[in-house]
Amino acid sequence: MEKHINHMEYMEGMEVIKSDMLEKVIDAMNGYDYNKYTECDVRAALARDTLMPEDFAALLSPAALPFLEEMAQRAQIETRKHFGNSIAMFTPLYIANYCENYCIYCGFNCYNKIRRARLTAEEIEKEMQSISETGLQEILILTGESRKMSDVDYIADACRIAKKYFQVVGVEVYPMNSDEYKKLHANGADFVTVFQETYNSDKYETLHLEGHKRIFPYRFYAQERAILGGMRGVGFAALLGLDDFRKDAFATGMHAYLLQKKYPHAEIAFSCPRLRPIINNDKINPKDVHEPQLLQVVCAYRIFMPFASITISTRECERFRNNIIKIAATKISAGVDVGIGGHSDGEKKGDEQFEISDPRNVDEVFKAIEDAGLQPVMSDYIYV
Repeated sequence: MEKHINHMEYMEGMEVIKSDMLEKVIDAMNGYDYNKYTECDVRAALARDTLMPEDFAALLSPAALPFLEEMAQRAQIETRKHFGNSIAMFTPLYIANYCENYCIYCGFNCYNKIRRARLTAEEIEKEMQSISETGLQEILILTGESRKMSDVDYIADACRIAKKYFQVVGVEVYPMNSDEYKKLHANGADFVTVFQETYNSDKYETLHLEGHKRIFPYRFYAQERAILGGMRGVGFAALLGLDDFRKDAFATGMHAYLLQKKYPHAEIAFSCPRLRPIINNDKINPKDVHEPQLLQVVCAYRIFMPFASITISTRECERFRNNIIKIAATKISAGVDVGIGGHSDGEKKGDEQFEISDPRNVDEVFKAIEDAGLQPVMSDYIYV
């Protein structure tokens, strides 16, 4: 792959959707001047029953930071109104870490000298069996982005195995065409998560130097292709800290908002990952996103899109995760291992993507949810 490939032009085999959503999101983000918002704008946004994008913009602005307590209270009311006391639990399972992309901030990038591995169908089954014995009924299947080493059939097989053990199966893999998502769905996948990483296409180009991931619009339209492929739900995220986090959070919210309007039946989910320590992280000059700002982003998502699921990952520490589920998050991971293998008795086969901050097992997270007066839910979906 040559580095001069235009990051805005589709490569051969990539499905093109006729849509102007990308332009709408990027225009909104480019026009977002968060320093223009005042205390009055924030108060007005918090007073509204239903927020418009302009209100969401105000809640993400620096002017909203002094209102964190009010935002948290409003977010908590919205969360309880739409989700009750329930907190869904899941765990991610990395089945392969081969990658064909050169993303300079990622531990899996193709030039990093790490142990690469790919689980066989038998090993996947063993891992899933072991995870299901903890009581979890939702799993998220992840791979590195390599069509060669983790092709669509391989991921579809993993979904089929997962459906034997879990009620809810999610995938977080490389973006696919809608017919490929249809195949995953037919084999048991319920939802697809794709991190855009950053919505600033110029910055995106400097971070993604080689591989299919370099193509910005193909990644952007992944959620829409997943819905067209029959997926029940889609997840959105920017990796906060890669670029201006307020603009990235605003673009993420707008992307989800516009997709929800276009496909009202689709379930929408947000993740709120912050950049974690990885190999070569010093090369990209990460922009620090501190806990108050992370809380602000999570609460703004909740108030803007009250029905959306919000996941809080083990990139965050135990204390923050324990607190955010009382306010706005509705889904939490537990018993996490971001290497390849490691859930069953066997030895871990491949290296991790990043360092986690919360190593608690399923029982410990379950108890923490109960101690917070909330109800741990192993599956939020019933097939009839």
